[in-house]
Amino acid sequence: MINIIFQHDDFIIAEKPANVNFHDEGKLDNGFFNQIKKQQKEQGNINDLYPVHRLDKMTSGLMIFAKNLPTAQQFQQLFEQHNIEKYYLAISDKKPKKKQGLIQGDMEKSRRGMWKLLRSQVNPAITQFLSYSLNDGQRLYLLKPYSGKTHQLRVALSSIGSPILGDPLYATQTSDQEQRGYLHAYALKFTLNEQTYQYMLPPSFGEKYLTQPCQQQLENIKEPWSLAWPSRS
Repeated sequence: MINIIFQHDDFIIAEKPANVNFHDEGKLDNGFFNQIKKQQKEQGNINDLYPVHRLDKMTSGLMIFAKNLPTAQQFQQLFEQHNIEKYYLAISDKKPKKKQGLIQGDMEKSRRGMWKLLRSQVNPAITQFLSYSLNDGQRLYLLKPYSGKTHQLRVALSSIGSPILGDPLYATQTSDQEQRGYLHAYALKFTLNEQTYQYMLPPSFGEKYLTQPCQQQLENIKEPWSLAWPSRS
């Protein structure tokens, strides 16, 4: 059963689990979008459903779905104009080059489905981040992307020497495999039809998210839009 965070006349906020593809894999009708569409239709909540953004297979957390085409178009415009605030949580076990700041640069395809960050700034991926110390040399990252490039956050942390723990592409894999890639869509804030909405959803899966040090740090970032963020200039 998919967890519905908020049910509105025009949209749904839902929780995507980790390790689930957004689209169907192969001939199986098992993609997250089709799962939630089927569930909502069976419950009589929708006639149709429109995806307005995506999350990678390894990423869990908050997703928006529009219930009608006009609302989907409104959300598309909000995303294009960067008027939806998105906040993510990630964990890395590698020491970063810097503990907070701005990561920006153009992105281009690399090898094996990977992307890389360039020094050029023609159409850059832009990410602000804060980080917090955990046990055993690990750090919790709070990430605020200002663009929506493919693998943007995964590449951003890799570029500062702190790939996301459990990331199958950008992190060094060990024999002791992680339960998941530690990237979670934590919070959303936006204004639609002159009403402001804000949602937060702490991660519920992944033993490193559930440790006491991580839970204590999460208590300090309950409203990420209220924190002092590094300058974008």
